[in-house]
Amino acid sequence: MEDFSNLALNGMIQPRRLLSSSTLIVPVGSPPTSPAWPTVGDVHRALRPLQAEADRVGKQVEQFAETLDRLTNNTRVKPQNDCTHTLKLVDGYRKIARSTVEYLQEIHAPEKQKRSSVRMENKSRNSYRESAHSTTTDDLERWQQEEQTWHLLGLMLRTQYPSTDSQQASSTGYLVRPSKEIEINKYSPESDVWSRFLADDDQAWERHSVVEWLKICANESGQSIEEVIQELETDADRGSGLWAHSWLYTKEAIKGQKRLRSWPQALAPDSPGIDTSLRNADRSESLVTQLDPDAVTRQARGLEHQDENFERATWLACWEMVRRGEDWNFIRAWYQERVENWRAVAVRGDPRLHLSHDGKALGPGATTGWQSRALWRKVCALAAQSDGTDKYEAAVYGAISGYLPSMKKVCSSWNDYLFAHYNCYLLRAFDEYIVRSFPSRLPAGLYDKAGSFSFSMIGGGRVKSGNHLISSMRDVNTWREEGKTPFKLLQGSLIGRTFDGFVRNNGSMLSQAMNLMGRSRDYSKFLRTLEKAQSEGKLTTLIKPDNYQIIRIVTHIALIYQGLDTYRSKDGYDAGTENFLDAYISFLSRAGKQQLLPLYASFLSPERATSCMAREIRLVVEHGERQTMMRLMKQYGIDLPRVLNLQLQTSMKKSEDNEEKDPGYPTLSILDSKKQGEMRTIKDGFMGVTITDNQHDLINGFEWYLLLDGYEEPTLATGGLLYRYFFKLAGSKGLAAAKEMSKRVTFSNLCHRRRGSRSMKDGQAEIEQHLSKRSDSFLNLEQLVHALSALEAWQAEVNKKPRELDMSSPVGKKWRDSLRKASESVEAHVQPLLHGWLQYSHDDSEAVEFEQIREACLPEVLLAYTAILNYSAQYLSRSYLLKSMELGASIAAPDSDLAGCFMSSKRMPEMVDALAVTSMNMLVAEEYGIGNKKTSAKMGLWSSNGS
Repeated sequence: MEDFSNLALNGMIQPRRLLSSSTLIVPVGSPPTSPAWPTVGDVHRALRPLQAEADRVGKQVEQFAETLDRLTNNTRVKPQNDCTHTLKLVDGYRKIARSTVEYLQEIHAPEKQKRSSVRMENKSRNSYRESAHSTTTDDLERWQQEEQTWHLLGLMLRTQYPSTDSQQASSTGYLVRPSKEIEINKYSPESDVWSRFLADDDQAWERHSVVEWLKICANESGQSIEEVIQELETDADRGSGLWAHSWLYTKEAIKGQKRLRSWPQALAPDSPGIDTSLRNADRSESLVTQLDPDAVTRQARGLEHQDENFERATWLACWEMVRRGEDWNFIRAWYQERVENWRAVAVRGDPRLHLSHDGKALGPGATTGWQSRALWRKVCALAAQSDGTDKYEAAVYGAISGYLPSMKKVCSSWNDYLFAHYNCYLLRAFDEYIVRSFPSRLPAGLYDKAGSFSFSMIGGGRVKSGNHLISSMRDVNTWREEGKTPFKLLQGSLIGRTFDGFVRNNGSMLSQAMNLMGRSRDYSKFLRTLEKAQSEGKLTTLIKPDNYQIIRIVTHIALIYQGLDTYRSKDGYDAGTENFLDAYISFLSRAGKQQLLPLYASFLSPERATSCMAREIRLVVEHGERQTMMRLMKQYGIDLPRVLNLQLQTSMKKSEDNEEKDPGYPTLSILDSKKQGEMRTIKDGFMGVTITDNQHDLINGFEWYLLLDGYEEPTLATGGLLYRYFFKLAGSKGLAAAKEMSKRVTFSNLCHRRRGSRSMKDGQAEIEQHLSKRSDSFLNLEQLVHALSALEAWQAEVNKKPRELDMSSPVGKKWRDSLRKASESVEAHVQPLLHGWLQYSHDDSEAVEFEQIREACLPEVLLAYTAILNYSAQYLSRSYLLKSMELGASIAAPDSDLAGCFMSSKRMPEMVDALAVTSMNMLVAEEYGIGNKKTSAKMGLWSSNGS
């Protein structure tokens, strides 16, 4: 499959809508309820358990996205009450599921058959080992259910939005509704009457569609009819294929009695002594005396146990064929092969058995003539009530006649139970249709209330609507657990037309679960927490956040209904749909499918799209991926500046909640309490190396601003806010993050981008001057970070000093050169802080904040700088002492902006002491003279020319 990103970039993806562009960094309203935002670290911890799922569904999620994008971009005006365009989307999803099923069947079909056989025998399914492949039989079953769900959705949409394109429906494997142009009269074949009935009655057509879908689902169970009846066939003790012997063991018993009695004619049930002599092998029951099919019910006698199993296997096969929707020709051929033709005749009363998939008769002789089979169906219903009838035989009669109680006895699944009811309702409605339309076709008195056929076909109940029936099935103990499975909940909502409620309720609970997931940093721990919350009743969602397949399916179905304007709120967006979309986007992000996020986010409301993309965009860290993501977001009309603004605000708030922060700006702690001589030393690694996940998120999010053309000034303003946030963290816990940010996003880089977006007549210097005037805080705080980094690097060089220092040795000279470079770097980076640093603010509140930063940072930095100058003078040049004294003069100058910082922070005495030490060192240098290398080496002082 062509890479999805290439499709997007080549213009195959068109924007769904355009959101209003935000050109200023302004506060955005709090996002709606959505999953809590994980950090990059959270995602890395969650990656392993998601990787297998991502590998399994990687191709499919891309196919789903491609299909969604390709087909929803068609802006052709659709006729009212038509969903042909949407059905193409459903068919596309079904084909994806079908191809996946076919692929998995090649791998797991034998294993699935084994598991199905075990299930039929009520044994543990764990008795078989799973396949060595990355997929399992559970995956196959889930994809089969998904394919069935898409098929069901297509059927339900075709009943709700009738399409005139019958050829297209037939080619895609859907039922074709008969035309109302079919003319019928009292002499028309019943197959034609059935077709006209489906054409006239919308509810009947919907029930018929569901019944046929249930038949297809049963036919795809994975077991052939022979495999289903294998156990009973084994108990019949006659081997495979010996069906022509019929009631073999009972026949032998009857023959034995006739030989003993020398009886030339058939035995009669009232023959003398027959009750005691003709009994089954364990002498527990009298056997029939004749072999005609109704002998058991007519004589109220039994069969040998082997023949009972044979009889049950035969009727079980018949029930399976009827349940799977096999047509009359198939059933007749199956029984003809086994010399049991009369059983096929028994099911001929069902009008559906004589129609092909497109509703046409199955050739000559397939129709049942003009006579109605209503009487036959009533007789079958009466036979289904007989006490001596096997339950599967009764179920067959029930399926033919629509007698519900007999079918319910053999139901083994949620699908069977639904089939029994809908089949009953459908045939009941058909008989009522015949009574209304052609009463002369029916025998007199067939529907008399006091007649022999006056019993209820529903078993005393009443016909239920689809929604009522699905709801009542939740109260049946047998199907309660199966009905709670996600696929059955979803299929039930489609059949009952309650999908909007399903999405709303489960979407709300899913949002709660996603919030719970967001608060947990360990994915496996989250799953345990989720299970505990469910067991305690705190969370009742039946769709877990880790069930990515069902979330994907529900999301796409919700988008289909949203496109049809079926379930929408007043503002055009459904909250439940958005919750599922949000969860699916979260999964795609964690599965490494970031390029698909803008497509799905474009279906969210503008506010929710902003919130969702802001949560996930920080997890994209590669430059190329960011550029691709930015182009896709622009393609789909998602406002990137607004997204970046929100993600940064929310990340900062989350970081504030998780990290201790001073009310003001904490004083930098650069100098150690211990002294070397008269001067305090600098702490090793005072900036730290620890950067929290939240801080990484802030930096990653800010890097996105580099991709925005024309947003340099808002970017600088935002960067200034971020620097201030890092400096405000208690205990200097943000210095490492500030240092990292200064490496990844620099003022010069932003100016370079500005130069690329402006006229080439503007030079780099002019651009930097222009931007620096508009965003002093970012540049000034970046200068402070660079100065701190230089101080830290200088101390690292000092720590490398050899224990036995010999300035004339190569090691000594190398270290001296390194120290000189480090000292020069400190001097160069401190200079910008000495004149007008952080002096220009936009308002009074910012001026107060800037003054707090100056008081917290400048005194400590300059005291450390003084210590460095004094130390460097020992090993490099006396000129460093002069620079230290010049610093003191600058602080004391009348126009200085530095003295106020020392005074307000009450650190002027420390600076005075430091300058006094400098003065003393200068006097010592003068006392020992200049140029006396021997004495200078002893004292550690060098002349001003560095000699």
